[in-house]
Amino acid sequence: MFGFYNMVLSVDVTHKSYELQMISDDLLKRTLGGKGLATHLLLKHNPPRVDPMSPDNHIIFAAGPVAGSSIWGSCRHGVFTKSPQTGFYSESYSGGKVAESLAACGFDAIMIHGASEEPLWLEICEQSVYFHSAADLWGLDTYTTEDRVKAWGTKNRPEAGACGVVCIGPAGENLVSFAVIENDYWRSAGRTGTGAVMGSKRIKAIAFRGKRKRPFADEDLLREFSKKLATEARTNPGVIAYKTKGTPMLVDIMNNAGGFPTRYWQKGRFEGASRINADALHAHCEVKPHACLKCLMACGRLSTVKEGRHKGLQVEGPEYETIYAFGGLCEIDRIEEILYLNDICDRLGMDTISAGNLAGLTIEAARQARIDYPIDYGDVDAIAGLLADIAARRGVGDILARGIRAAADAWGMADQAIHVKGLEPAGYDPRVLKGMGLAYGTSDRGACHLRATFYKPELAGMVDSEVIEGKAAVFTEWEDRLTLFDTLILCRFYRDLYQWEQLSVMIKGITGLTCDRQAMRAIATAVSDDTRRFNIREGLTPADDHLPSRFYREILPENGKGITEAQMAQMLAEYYRARGWNDNGEPQN
Repeated sequence: MFGFYNMVLSVDVTHKSYELQMISDDLLKRTLGGKGLATHLLLKHNPPRVDPMSPDNHIIFAAGPVAGSSIWGSCRHGVFTKSPQTGFYSESYSGGKVAESLAACGFDAIMIHGASEEPLWLEICEQSVYFHSAADLWGLDTYTTEDRVKAWGTKNRPEAGACGVVCIGPAGENLVSFAVIENDYWRSAGRTGTGAVMGSKRIKAIAFRGKRKRPFADEDLLREFSKKLATEARTNPGVIAYKTKGTPMLVDIMNNAGGFPTRYWQKGRFEGASRINADALHAHCEVKPHACLKCLMACGRLSTVKEGRHKGLQVEGPEYETIYAFGGLCEIDRIEEILYLNDICDRLGMDTISAGNLAGLTIEAARQARIDYPIDYGDVDAIAGLLADIAARRGVGDILARGIRAAADAWGMADQAIHVKGLEPAGYDPRVLKGMGLAYGTSDRGACHLRATFYKPELAGMVDSEVIEGKAAVFTEWEDRLTLFDTLILCRFYRDLYQWEQLSVMIKGITGLTCDRQAMRAIATAVSDDTRRFNIREGLTPADDHLPSRFYREILPENGKGITEAQMAQMLAEYYRARGWNDNGEPQN
């Protein structure tokens, strides 16, 4: 079928071997690649209830069928495995440039299992897989690791051209449950602990290099489609906003809405918001828009601190989620200090959302005398030290490295910890945006904001955030469309530009398939059903779809808003019905 190679590369790290596995057109038509294909492979190859750190847990890298095309927002890759952070399904996506190199290797997915006795890095090419010692890389930060692997390629593969590199930092090496996989310095497969899975296999880095090109059904159609979109995007308010301010613009939006999580979820507004918002970033840093390959939005902020103790520090970011996690939850009111913590996390290779949430929990534990650790709200250096302790698994850092459930249980704070399925939420309080409560509860990977990005229609007034009845049906359609994004692997920020009609044109140009909305929703539904089956097989129950109890019993002091357990139960019941699942949330087909 057009748009695919009909090939999966299976790599056995234990025996340093590999094999090719053919996949059928029928499977690709049903899954459309990306998340759909990866979920099928995990169901088929992962043993039920496997330990996420076991050699038998597979980790899958995939670029969607749009990778390598002229489609805007197409340079993204996905990483899929069983999460050490949650014990359930793990999916994480990253932009930058790697997807093009990954796709050029000539495989629809690369599936890795086993574990090496010694640290190694993999070089994956069109015709071969090379296993290199990583003894000299182990212990290095992510920036240095990426530089050295690329330098090795320049010296030893001069004829091969550029490669794409993904790598882990010390946090991944030490099996921190929320370790990330980094690429292009600041891009991350950033949630659910994919970096720890790489670390458990003793894989420090992977270099992808190749010159294969997918066969597309109608290149002229794709070029015309992309040209038209670029013209329309020039005056699109959303595109202009992302180009101008990036995701930090959400600080003011959420703070004004009273849903900016503050003081470890005790408040919905932060008094220091004006010192950590988009305007503050541009005032205290030299900021340049920074784009992934094949992107017209350039939402990234390449920020260099102008003055102070961090003068000259450069980071792509911080993104809104990092600002909320350290700025709101930990009450740090200086944007350049958040940039500093962002850089520490990137170098160590850990997720900033989880890191900020765990710092907030640690602050509360210290204030309540549950632990003896010198840390408090606004204490940047103490939080920086905590991040280092987590990555090295020293003292309280060892407990936190196991994840929020382990830390909360150890400190007697299970009733205070904010997470769903072991994954901490993003910066949208569900007591204000109730649809986000449904999003956090039902997400395959835990409290995730990206599976449906339902904060967008609620903030924009397209959906009444306070209305419960009927919300699940609207949510399900948003989720289906964005599940299709994850099979193709497209950037979420193109959600307003790629409606069903545009996706249909895209699929036709890439694969040759003619799909109307009903057909596309059927594909997305099948992928959602398979993912749910994976989680149920791993022990998921309906109770795992509920929010943490604090959201039910605590209202926000600024606006008196809250969400009740009955409201959540109603949304879940309607969601199960909309999905065609039974009352226990089990797919019936």
